[in-house]
Amino acid sequence: MTDVPHNLSVRDFAACFNNNTPWYFTGLELVVMQKIISIKKGLNIPLEGEAEKISVSALLAESYALNPSDFYGLTPKLLVKEGDKVLAGTPLFYDKEQPKILFTAPVSGEVIEIKRGEKRKLLSVVILPDKENRHVEFRKGNPVQFTTDEIINQLLESGIWPVIRQRPYSVIADPGSPPKAIFISAFDTNPLAPDYDFIVHGHGEEFQVGIDALAKIVSGKVHLNIPHGSTPSKVFTKTTGAQINFFSGPHPAGNVGVQINHIDPINKGEKVWYLSAQHVLTIGRLFLEGRYNSSKLIALTGPSVKNRKYFKIFSGACIRNLPELDRSSFEVRFISGNALTGHTVTPGGWIGFYDDQLTLVPEGDRQEFMGWMMPGFDKFSFSKTFFSSLLPGKKYKLDTNTHGEDRPFVVTGQYEDVFPMDIYPQHLIKAILIKDLELMENLGIYEVDPEDFALCEFACTSKMNLQKIVREGLDYVRKECG
Repeated sequence: MTDVPHNLSVRDFAACFNNNTPWYFTGLELVVMQKIISIKKGLNIPLEGEAEKISVSALLAESYALNPSDFYGLTPKLLVKEGDKVLAGTPLFYDKEQPKILFTAPVSGEVIEIKRGEKRKLLSVVILPDKENRHVEFRKGNPVQFTTDEIINQLLESGIWPVIRQRPYSVIADPGSPPKAIFISAFDTNPLAPDYDFIVHGHGEEFQVGIDALAKIVSGKVHLNIPHGSTPSKVFTKTTGAQINFFSGPHPAGNVGVQINHIDPINKGEKVWYLSAQHVLTIGRLFLEGRYNSSKLIALTGPSVKNRKYFKIFSGACIRNLPELDRSSFEVRFISGNALTGHTVTPGGWIGFYDDQLTLVPEGDRQEFMGWMMPGFDKFSFSKTFFSSLLPGKKYKLDTNTHGEDRPFVVTGQYEDVFPMDIYPQHLIKAILIKDLELMENLGIYEVDPEDFALCEFACTSKMNLQKIVREGLDYVRKECG
């Protein structure tokens, strides 16, 4: 970590105090010391198909859905039935463990289907939208003038509370157990990730109001983390009420887990809350408009997309109406989220609650002649197996082929090369596999999330499903320790 000074006018003196930023005077000038954290380990995957910085409004989707599977640890209790009319903000179901946490409709319309799986497990509540998009009305006002309980209750009643998650376990935050800090990552370094500077442009008021609301419900700091070495949006740099931290380096520098690990690591018994920059806008609109406005921008990305742009949609939109896809070569995999951590959806599926990106990549269901023995000018490899390692800056049309079957779990040192946290990743994975609870705790299980191991999984010679293993480990610890 290094401190780099830059000059700030005296009239912004109060903002310096609000951000808890180190400072000193030189004459009549206030000099602020910004925290810059440099990430050395990691890997940027040069996947082809970045979205253009063009925003368009998508057509009203044929349906919208709220899927309990998007929320880890949730046991839903249904509140509606097929045929019910709902407004945007009408409760659809709640969490049996915490009945105050409601999950509300993103648009107004009619509940046309309630999907269930085995043992009547609730899979989706599907809404046919109307053209009016009417809303449940909530209290408007500046959150600075609200009490902490009033802000929390409004977030709960509107169904916006689930945008706030907590670590450890990456589950919905417990409103009755305040954290030591809140973290907001204002940039994403995953392959083809959306540009949050572009997304928040022109929405400074909503963002500031959202920060003000968050600052009222936590006694610790609100950390706003933005990239160093670029020109971040003024929406971020002019924000007050949050401590601004700068990060540089390759992916996973944008992962909130890496940022927490370098700023305020989680010890046993502690918790932090986190959310995305776009969800801060959602919170801000709740207090400015007095309604649950679920609109957001998603980046349509990937080598199998013709029209790569940002589309304005409502949360939970069906992806069937999005632009025509390129299926000329072979089948396409639809991924809600990014190519490393997203989940597969059907062509008629819905955008995930936490996802700001839809990625389409070719399926890797074909055999390759001579495989790794070919020069591989069009293949990307972390281990520099192919000649493509001699072509810096090249973008690749990668598919889902794993290039090999499952193999014995061997020690290669590859995980450590792409894992920038102060944790031994290979040892932690082994502790999870043998379910050694004490060893997992000593090795940092409380600080990690499946997404923190996505690069390790990409580089893994043994083809281990590391994200699944980490999720199972977190579920085991949560069950045993509460």
